[in-house]
Amino acid sequence: MNGPLEWIAAIGTMLAASLIAFDLGRRATAWGFVLFCLVSVTWIVSGLTGGSMPIAAMNFVLLLINAWGVWQYWLHPKNSDS
Repeated sequence: MNGPLEWIAAIGTMLAASLIAFDLGRRATAWGFVLFCLVSVTWIVSGLTGGSMPIAAMNFVLLLINAWGVWQYWLHPKNSDS
């Protein structure tokens, strides 16, 4: 596991974590969760194609957790403009 897919996923993971950790506001945090979802899919593909089921399984769970973050920050009705 040292190909371009893994590098893209690793860099994306660091960027997503930075967006959330720097606490730049609600919108940046929401984008951090979106980016986490995208890189989780990348890690899942990498794990499945590279024979690393623990990476794939872990990122499937992380995908669900980060999808919940997207829901909380962008899609939840409490955040709608009424």
